[in-house]
This record gives sequence, C-alpha cells and structure tokens, in this order.
Amino acid sequence: MAVAFDQRSDVIWFDGKLIPTFDCKISLLTHGLHYASCVFEGERAYGGEIFEGTAHTERFKRSARVLDFEIPYSVAEIDAAKRLVLERNNQKDAYVRPIAWRGSEALGVSAQNNKIHVAIATWEWPSYFDPAQRLKGIRLDLAEYRRPDPKTAPCLAKAAGLYMICTISKHRAEQRGYADAMMLDWLGRVAECTGANIFFIKDGKIHTPIADCFLAGITRATAIALARRRNIEIIERRITPEELSGFSECFITGTAAEITAVSEIADWKFTPGRITQALMADYTAEVKPKGKAAAA
Repeated sequence: MAVAFDQRSDVIWFDGKLIPTFDCKISLLTHGLHYASCVFEGERAYGGEIFEGTAHTERFKRSARVLDFEIPYSVAEIDAAKRLVLERNNQKDAYVRPIAWRGSEALGVSAQNNKIHVAIATWEWPSYFDPAQRLKGIRLDLAEYRRPDPKTAPCLAKAAGLYMICTISKHRAEQRGYADAMMLDWLGRVAECTGANIFFIKDGKIHTPIADCFLAGITRATAIALARRRNIEIIERRITPEELSGFSECFITGTAAEITAVSEIADWKFTPGRITQALMADYTAEVKPKGKAAAA
C-alpha cells in the first residue's frame, strides 16, 4: 500500500525552513482552505535539474499577484529552495510543488492582512499516463464543465480554486473508462484538458486554442518552440468541436503529461503520427539535463 503523502519520510521547505513532511501542519482555519486564496506550480526535475524552473517561479509570483497577495520571497530564493528540497530528499527525477496561501489570522472573505505562507514539496512521480498509452494515444472524455469567462474568474493564474471543476471532470472521465477529459470554454469552443493544453494536426500544420481563458502552459510554449525548430507552422485560433473530425492527430502538453498522444476524444478519432511522435522525442531530449545531453 502506498504511503500517504502526509506520512512520507522526506522533507518540505515551509516558510524558509526544512521540516519533516509528517510534521508539516497548518490550521484548519486557514483562509486558503476556506476561500481558495492559494496558488501553486507543478514542475518536473530530470536528472536533478528542474526544467524551466525559473519560468515556473515567475509564474508562481504572478499568480499570487492576480489573487491580490505578494509571495514574500524572491524568484532567486524560491529557485534555491526548490533545489535544496530536491537535494535533501535525494531525488533526481521528481515532481516539484511550490504552493502559497493566506494564513489563519482572519477568516472571512476579506483577509488582506493574513500572513502569506509558502511551502515546497517534492516527490517521485513517474509518467502521468501509462507509458504505452502515451505513445498509442490516450482516450479523452468530453467534460460537462467549461472553462469560465475571464470576466468571472482569475483564469490566468494557477490558482487552486480553478481546479475544482477539473477534479470533477477527471473523476467522471476515469469512471467512464477515459484517461482524462477535454473541456470547452464558456462559449462552447475547444479549450484544454483538466491539467494540460491541447493541440491538433491537419495537413502538416499544428492548431491550438488561443489561451485567453486558461493557462498558456510552460510545456505548451516548449512544444510550440520545438515545432517551430522543425519549421512546422503553428496556428493559434478558435477551434470548435465540429472541426475535430477534420484533424488527423492530437496531443496534449503539460508538466505532468509532458507530451502525450491522443487517440480519441468522445466520438472523434485520431491516429498518432509522424509529427506527434517527433515532438514527443524532441521533448524528451529537451528536458534532459544539458550536461548529460552533451556527454551522451
């Protein structure tokens, strides 16, 4: 039986100190728990090096500002803390989770003077999806919930509260035999998956939704850059569900998902092909620590 996350024997960086994970506690009356005043990041370390670690930290700080608070550590301090936790936990290939939230000094909608806490945890986490299925293509359900209108939620922040409908949608998809779910936006256009951005291929060109009501992921940006290196045209535009039957390939991107092929979205079918396979291989090479890549 797997050890519960709060009972692991490693350490967490908590407000500037390393604390055993099983001793890391917060109050039940924490504002972040009751009112979702909480932001986080999801990052991966490969061979002991965090891929795009500084870019993630910069987004972490921006997300907090969107939620009207300031993380009380600099980008450099957070980057150093992430490396320290990996080192102390003796983890080379790991998931990295910085998180920041309002504390328990006041409990009500307004909590402008609550202390901002920051923690960083790491853990070993293999591929988000079954490795064989990543190549063959995972199956996606079509989510009932939609990404919200940007005027109704801080959708450009990586904020905990925005993932409520993602958890519900992913649970429903898994209960129906799917690996994940694709979400539409508030106007019924293709948006993203529950924790990954989505791309489609037609006639050698890659199409992806405009990221204005969901995060333009760091892995998404990496995939776009890799495609452009291969002189593959990237088209960012509005995509409607009715268009999906005209695409030949589909893949998703995210820190957890990396680049993963898709074979099915509800009734729409895709065949993972040359472009998807090439980008998956390119991404694997890209995240390899540069020292090891040079020596290989």
